[in-house]
Amino acid sequence: MAVTDAAIDKIKQMILSGELAPGDRLPKEADLAVRLGLSRNSLREAVRALALINVLDVRQGDGTYVTSLEPHLLLDTMSFVLDLHRDDTVIQFFEVRRILEPAATALAAEQMSEAEIEELRVILKALPDEPTVEELVANDLKFHHRIAQGSGNSVLCSFIESLSGPTTRARIWRGLTQEGAMAKTREQHTAIYDAIAARQPDVARSWATVHVAGVESWLRKALELD
Repeated sequence: MAVTDAAIDKIKQMILSGELAPGDRLPKEADLAVRLGLSRNSLREAVRALALINVLDVRQGDGTYVTSLEPHLLLDTMSFVLDLHRDDTVIQFFEVRRILEPAATALAAEQMSEAEIEELRVILKALPDEPTVEELVANDLKFHHRIAQGSGNSVLCSFIESLSGPTTRARIWRGLTQEGAMAKTREQHTAIYDAIAARQPDVARSWATVHVAGVESWLRKALELD
């Protein structure tokens, strides 16, 4: 299990066991890190991840609290993390993405008009220099949607769109827990765009395969090590 995942799991267990209840304040960072056997950096990353999914509330100058939710709502909020580790059917969705998206990307390199390629460039450039995970995933979904539309095949586009929902949670969790995931996504999107703009379908197909397979590979390792 990755270090940040392990840190998240330890805090999660404190909540699920009732040791930390909704509304409770977490112990001081230094004390909690020693108690859980974590580095302070790993603890900070875990707190950041859990804050982004509204399990923890970080109050500047005050401390970090478990969100004041009813217990069943708290568990529902956390369920998307648990889903990734309990249900490996999401891997099958990524396997299908790995088959369909490279094909759509290659078609886009041949079929997209110059105006559509410009739209893709605008989407790519719209991502902030230091995006939040939510901004990154939203931009990722928009980027791939535009490419699927650009394939010129409405049936293929519909199939790809149907895969977005089941794989979004995994993409968010990867952005939260995998070091360098944001930079890698930006780099690969740029390579895909460059290949489409240069009308190089084989290169576009290859980069799209690398891009989707990277998330799939991360997810397989996360499930195996859980």
